[in-house]
Amino acid sequence: MRGAWCVVAIGVAACAAPKRPPGDPEAEVGVMLRRSAADWNRGDLEGFMSDYARDSLTSYLRRGHVQYGWQALHDHYQADYFAAGKHRDSLTFEELHVRAVAPDLALATARFALRRGDSVTASGPFTLLLQKRGDRWQILHDHTSSDPK
Repeated sequence: MRGAWCVVAIGVAACAAPKRPPGDPEAEVGVMLRRSAADWNRGDLEGFMSDYARDSLTSYLRRGHVQYGWQALHDHYQADYFAAGKHRDSLTFEELHVRAVAPDLALATARFALRRGDSVTASGPFTLLLQKRGDRWQILHDHTSSDPK
């Protein structure tokens, strides 16, 4: 009987302990976003887009509208920022906070800033829902807001 109680106690302790994802999601997502900004800044749209899950359910919320699908998001960035003759300001990410919500899911909040020289041309907060697929985090949902001008 004592052995059964030990098994129950171990089982309760295991259920009560929060499960931490392997690795360090905040550090890993930070590395991903720094690389993503570097891709943006050198004009590599494909590199920048590689952080988004490449499927039809990937969602992006901006200006009160939800857009679905990796390809639609790619096309938006291509037309608005990467088309020939378009000026693309330098991108940075700041104030990153990541919370693991499951072993393979994380919620990230941060701020983006687009700069031209010493001037900030656009900035604002964003929230990402990310899933770890293999050895990398991928964005399932991006909700980006702009600061008032």
